[in-house]
Amino acid sequence: MRLTSLAFKEGGIIPSIYTCEGQNISPPLEIGDVPPNAKSLCLIMDDPDVPAHIRPERMYDHWIVFNIIPHHHKIAEKTAPQGLQGRNTGGKNQYIGPCPPDGEHRYFFKLYALDKMLDLHVGATKHEVERAMQGHIIAQCQLMGRYEKGKGY
Repeated sequence: MRLTSLAFKEGGIIPSIYTCEGQNISPPLEIGDVPPNAKSLCLIMDDPDVPAHIRPERMYDHWIVFNIIPHHHKIAEKTAPQGLQGRNTGGKNQYIGPCPPDGEHRYFFKLYALDKMLDLHVGATKHEVERAMQGHIIAQCQLMGRYEKGKGY
């Protein structure tokens, strides 16, 4: 399985349009090679580089979408895939772009193919989604981008 974006390459810089310094819209994503037996997909975007003095768990959840139909191969810019949106760290059921408080951070877009639909409702947290996925992940991949505020990307 693979996850790519026309907006940035693996390990590349996320353009500011997709961040708090731009329009704060979700980037375009392309999904490939989904296993034929997948019943749903789950997309999680998070930032593991948050300083401990800001968030002791050192993680910020930016976007959680689950129960995505598995034949969904393109996610257009500024749209969420057809599925259920989970609650991000900011308390909203939507995408929130990179906005690192210090230096450059890494942003991981993680995609999971599951052998079932998750029995969760809109607003489920990443922790709840990850717990529900346990034992049901049949494939996974990720796309990592980087961003630092004030660089004018």
